[in-house]
Amino acid sequence: MLKNLFLDERKVMIAILVNTIVLFLIYFPQFAGNPYLELIDQLFILYFVIEAVVKISIYKPKGYFGSSWNRFDFIIVVLSLPSILVHIIPVPDTSLLILLRLFRLIRLIRFIRFIPNLTQVMSGLGRALQASVFVLLALVIINFLLALFTCHLYARIAPEYFGNPLVSAYSIFQMFTIEGWNEIPNVIASRTDNNWIIGLTRVYFVIIVLVGGIFGMSLANAVFVDEMTIDNNRVLEEKIDVLQKEIQELKEMIKNKST
Repeated sequence: MLKNLFLDERKVMIAILVNTIVLFLIYFPQFAGNPYLELIDQLFILYFVIEAVVKISIYKPKGYFGSSWNRFDFIIVVLSLPSILVHIIPVPDTSLLILLRLFRLIRLIRFIRFIPNLTQVMSGLGRALQASVFVLLALVIINFLLALFTCHLYARIAPEYFGNPLVSAYSIFQMFTIEGWNEIPNVIASRTDNNWIIGLTRVYFVIIVLVGGIFGMSLANAVFVDEMTIDNNRVLEEKIDVLQKEIQELKEMIKNKST
């Protein structure tokens, strides 16, 4: 019965969820330092340690570490263990050690296993990333070029947005995501009285949004989605091929009977 508490996958997943809720509550100001929540959190660490020990003793080290999920869980548990030290001995950098307990939240990734057709989804994700890499690389290059060009033009007028190439690249990326695309030109327009500069500035930033935001990001998204759904398209194409073959066979049967 006791072993079942640590070997039953459903009970372990429930423990991960409850521990996540406890950690979530601890970071609210009104619950910060709550001794009961801290105690419950420490008990969960103990639970996960015992879970690993029980599984290693039953499956043996070779069998336990032969599973990638078990290796993943073991690493997370080991990384979260130092957070117990703050309650046992005085340590200088408690903030870092307490931060290590958050590694347990990574175990929520285990719920990915319950996604239907996970293998197919992961295969599609891999293809989508490979197909999108060149589009994303092109966007990075465009961002780099526009960042330098815009930094040269507007560094003095709007240093908070284009003061150096890195800040400029971040601002351009914001515009690619359609964030602040009208706010930034308005700031520049408010700092100059030259109507030509104001007009050209607005046109320039509209072009940036069109090239990077609407065309570039939309293209990357289209390529990604297309590769993710290609498996479904292949299944439909196979069914259509089978259906066409059956229709052709049926036509031949009808033709033979009529003759």
